Amino acid sequence: MSSMALRLAPRFAGKAANQLLAGGSTVATQRNTYFTYSNQISQPLERQPKYTTAEEAVKVIKSGDVVFAQGAAATPIHLLDAMTKHGKENNLRDITVTHMHTEGPASYCQPDSKDIFRSKSLFMGGNVRKAVADGRGDAVPIFLHEIPLLFRRKLIQPDVAIVSVSPPDNHGYCTLGTSVDCVRAALENSKVIIAQVNKQMPRTFGDSIIHESHFDFAVNVDIPLPEHGGHAMSEVETKIGKLIAENLVEDGATLQMGIGNIPDAVLNALHNHKDLGIHSEMFAGGVVDLVRKGCVTNDKKTFHRGRIVGSFLIGTKKLYDFVDNNPFIEMLEINYVNNVGIVARNPKMTAINSAIEVDLTGQVCADSIGTRMYSGFGGQVDFIRGAAEGFDGKGKPIIALPSVTNKGESKICPILKPGAGVVTSRAHVHYVVTEYGIANLFGRSLRQRAYALIQIAHPDHRETLEKAAFERLKTMPSPN
Repeated sequence: MSSMALRLAPRFAGKAANQLLAGGSTVATQRNTYFTYSNQISQPLERQPKYTTAEEAVKVIKSGDVVFAQGAAATPIHLLDAMTKHGKENNLRDITVTHMHTEGPASYCQPDSKDIFRSKSLFMGGNVRKAVADGRGDAVPIFLHEIPLLFRRKLIQPDVAIVSVSPPDNHGYCTLGTSVDCVRAALENSKVIIAQVNKQMPRTFGDSIIHESHFDFAVNVDIPLPEHGGHAMSEVETKIGKLIAENLVEDGATLQMGIGNIPDAVLNALHNHKDLGIHSEMFAGGVVDLVRKGCVTNDKKTFHRGRIVGSFLIGTKKLYDFVDNNPFIEMLEINYVNNVGIVARNPKMTAINSAIEVDLTGQVCADSIGTRMYSGFGGQVDFIRGAAEGFDGKGKPIIALPSVTNKGESKICPILKPGAGVVTSRAHVHYVVTEYGIANLFGRSLRQRAYALIQIAHPDHRETLEKAAFERLKTMPSPN
């Protein structure tokens, strides 16, 4: 008896129930048409998962299937490698693997998996960039908060979902651990669920719970989670972090920040702040020290007061140990965490996001280098807009980036590279920060914007940028 049928069982009685429970494909059709709300993964079912090996579990995957894979630190690498091997050994074809940012080698994206698997990235990680660049994978431009809609509106209908979870408790409840984001929406609309039950996966609170009875197959593992961070920050990154912390982050502010050395640099510079809050799609290990020092209390938040709110994580073991079984942290669905209206309800909402380049009018490219796709929209626009619309009028939307690339090219550009995507429009942008200062573009004319951005560009490029601005605007950049 399929888990899908069992999830439907409470909705029916007698002969009708028996008929539905007997036919897998009929159940799938009728559930997706009429009973999408009945498949709640927190509701216990009268069944037990089949514990088996990864090799046995992935045999359910067949040619033409759509497979959903959980991402970030919860990427089920062991199962995905087994899936890839299964596809190769059995000459499978045309399997779509849809996911947000994943970790690990992404073996299903390698050239020798061409025509067997095709990756569909809802936010790209480095492990799939070459596949997308070579035409062997796809990238979907989408706001992070809208990704669950793809599953709930049946635009993506997974045949199989592969996830990594914490071990079950005495009541049979596992958790989605470090990645809730769009996972609940995917699982509630998947025909088959395969779980990698990892002893090292942190147990988390919020929207994270899933009862083990919803697993069709479960595979026990005891393996470390992928890690990011913990690297020394450069002088440039340290300067940017200090500028933001000392000039733009107020006591009592609610913070959003992504992964990387610049967010870490900001966190490192906040140790004299008070009553900070966290409401972020993800947060980094620097938050741990701020909590322990008493700087992050979430006391000024008007809702989820006294709690850190996040949706997915990737960091070091220090971070994973901190979130494990910690009720101070709520891991919630991404359509809630990144909802602009929800973000705007946080006091002094301060959103810190990065960029690849910014043109002299304030257009921000954050998902591509020219025509080459690099990442995705992610939550940048969600939080930039939410901070700008803050209920108290004290929100600060911030774009932070070094003034030059590793090759010395200016990241403040006359125009974006041909083919570059505008993630955050010139009307969305308020603050842009480099190691040379802070440019406030809100309400400024084009020539005022150009002037402010040139002042925070690397000195070696300012003269060239000024000439380019004059050629583009037919007037000199000016602060007035």
